[in-house]
Amino acid sequence: MGKWVDGTGTLAVAAGEIPLEVAASYRARRRGLLGRDGIAGALLIVRTNSVHTFGMRFPIDVAYLDGSFTVRSVVTMVPGRLGMIRPRGRHVLEAEAGAMAGWGLEPGVRVRVSGEQVTEDPNRAV
Repeated sequence: MGKWVDGTGTLAVAAGEIPLEVAASYRARRRGLLGRDGIAGALLIVRTNSVHTFGMRFPIDVAYLDGSFTVRSVVTMVPGRLGMIRPRGRHVLEAEAGAMAGWGLEPGVRVRVSGEQVTEDPNRAV
């Protein structure tokens, strides 16, 4: 397993490359998109299988990813909700509501993440 750090990167999807923020630390994962009015691109929250939208200012799309970065499910959540736990979920992508449909994200699609991920083997592709 690799070690993740907070930072930025890109999310490669069928529609192209999407700007990505990575929330890996406890603090960044807990903060997520709280207090924001939107996001340009997506937020990857690593090592989680559920999210909430309490304190959010806008509806979001949530894609639950497994360990190989394959989309398990995509849901749209309005502010003030608690998402269901996804037992096979390992990571979560968040974006403004409607964005993921435009990117072609649906169950079964595998995404590629590049950026400030640190792994034990620097030659390991993600």
